[in-house]
Amino acid sequence: MNLREEVTVLYFAKSAELSGIHSEVLSVPQQLTSLQLWQEIVKRHPRLGTIRDHIILAVRQEYIVLGDQLLFLEPGDEIAVIPPISGG
Repeated sequence: MNLREEVTVLYFAKSAELSGIHSEVLSVPQQLTSLQLWQEIVKRHPRLGTIRDHIILAVRQEYIVLGDQLLFLEPGDEIAVIPPISGG
């Protein structure tokens, strides 16, 4: 049995534009890989799939790489979806 936790997902810049929102609460498995977390988010907002190779996720304000990194989520954790920021 895989327990689920409610986490807050924050969307910034292009990810907010594609999802149409700036934040939401999602119920996700307590234990999953960073890639599985991304897949859970894209299930809700398929348009985000177009920026997969250009985003960074942050969990509890720590950057994580999409892949097989195992995450242990706690209730109320914040997940940030951060697309690249271009400056000039």
